[in-house]
Amino acid sequence: MSDLNMADLFGRMADMQQKMADTQDALGAERVTAETGGGMVRVTVDGRGRVVELKLEREAVDPNDLEMLEDLVISGINRALDDAEALRTKKMQEAASQMLPPGLDLNSLGGGGFGM
Repeated sequence: MSDLNMADLFGRMADMQQKMADTQDALGAERVTAETGGGMVRVTVDGRGRVVELKLEREAVDPNDLEMLEDLVISGINRALDDAEALRTKKMQEAASQMLPPGLDLNSLGGGGFGM
């Protein structure tokens, strides 16, 4: 491979790394919300997987049954985190596919995505 081709390859790699970093930054502004208990508990997570908001309806707070509330909160957080992971994987695959040669499909390579 000539020096020109290597320089081009390294330039493309740097561009892809920057695109991935930009996508990660943009994910911080994305939001997903999950509800449990018929909407009594709402958890909002950003695209990076950080909990940014937790809302509880008054009816969800029963001092005699805190275990139910704990279960609803845990369930809501886990659902929101799963949704955020799916969003993150989709956005990272979209960013990577924009940098790949036409016809190359990341899904055909296996590996299951971009865990961050």
